[in-house]
Order: sequence, then C-alpha cells, then structure tokens
Amino acid sequence: MKRLFSILAIVFLMAFGTANATTNAATIATTVVSATQADDADDATEELGFHQELKKRFIEGGPGFMGIVLLCLILGLAICIERIIFLNLSTTNTKRLTSDVEEALQSGGLEAAKEVCRNTKGPVASIFYQGLDRADGDLESAEKAVVAYGGVQMGQLEKNISWISLFIALAPMLGFMGTVIGMIQAFDKIQSAGGMDATLVAGGIKVALLTTVFGLIVAIILQVFYNYIVAKIDSIVNDMEDSSITLMDMLSKHKK
Repeated sequence: MKRLFSILAIVFLMAFGTANATTNAATIATTVVSATQADDADDATEELGFHQELKKRFIEGGPGFMGIVLLCLILGLAICIERIIFLNLSTTNTKRLTSDVEEALQSGGLEAAKEVCRNTKGPVASIFYQGLDRADGDLESAEKAVVAYGGVQMGQLEKNISWISLFIALAPMLGFMGTVIGMIQAFDKIQSAGGMDATLVAGGIKVALLTTVFGLIVAIILQVFYNYIVAKIDSIVNDMEDSSITLMDMLSKHKK
C-alpha cells in the first residue's frame, strides 16, 4: 500500500512539473512575441513620427515662406534632372568618332566623313560636320566655322544653368527673410503681452530658425547638382576643343 502511494506521489509530481514547464514555456513565448510586436510597433511609430515631424516643422515654419522654398527646390531639381539627361546624351566617344572620321576621309572623302558625323549624336559630331561642310574652301573658313559653331554648342550646354544659380541663392535668402519676420513677430507678441515671456520668445525664434534651416537644405542640395553639371559641361567643352584641333589637323593632311 505504501508502495502504491509512493508511485502515485511520483506520478503526480511528474505531471505537475510538466504542466508548470509547459506553462512557463508558453509564458516565455508569449512574452517574446509581445516584445517583438512592441518593437515592430515602436519602429512603425518612429517611421510615421518622422514624416509627421517633418510635416509639423514645415507647417510651423509658415506655409508662405516654406511653400516658396519648396517651390525653389522642385523647380531647381527639375532643371537639374533635365540638364543631367541632356549632358549625358551629349557625351560622345570622341576617340572613336575621330578615328571613324579619319578613316572615312581616307576612303570616301568629305561626303563619307560628313555621313559619319550625321549618324553620330552630340556637339562634337555637330562641330565636325560644320567644319567638314566648309572644308571645300580654304582651311581658314573651316576653322572659323568650327569656332563659331563651338560657341553655339557651348551655349546649348549651359542653357538654364543660370536658373539653378538663382534658386541656390534665392532659397537661403527666403529663409533669412522668414527668420527676420519671425523675430519681428516674436517681439510684437512680447510688446502685446506687456512683459517678457520665454514661451513667446522661444516660439518666434523656433519659427525663424526653421525657415533658415529649410532654405539652407534646399541650397545645399541644388549646389551639389550644380557642381556636377558644371563639371560635366567642362568635360564636354574640353573634348570639343581637343577634337576641333584634331579635325583641323586631319583636314590639313587631307588637303595635301
């Protein structure tokens, strides 16, 4: 009988321990899942909070000045993207073009060389075509045509660049104007309140600084694109000048 009670007691303890272990495991799993869901919820809240914070700061800066600064950014980026696409399409493999034109001059004469230039895109090919088109006369006429048309192509490369410079200068100026207006409004509130209140001063200064920050951010973004565009233009212009010299050398040899 005692042995039976002992066996029943052992079975009860084992069953109770297994149940506790299962309960603890389930509790731990529930805790882990809850913690993971809480982390995910915090991340989503943080991501949502960034956009809400950006929207809040934009509204606090004043829709008038902030809207104009945003318009400067949109127009500036549109012009930058258009210029970058145009300049990339205007880039030509000048070494290959020069080699093809030279081979065409030797094999088929001026008409074959002009046909090569017609089938090639870019300002370098256009300059080559103008020079070859006037190569029937003297070399001086061809050289003048190359120089004149090179200036035309350079003007096309630099088209609308001045607008980017305008937006770069205008965005921080608008921000500074918003800063001045915000400070004036802060002092007007202090004068109306009849005393010095830190809340009124802090609110006005915050609005003033927000316009300046957004203006500087716009100017920095556009300045990066502007420097890239200017460097790209300089590279194409250098290729144009080197290729023009090479073309005149080829025409001189062809005349002989």
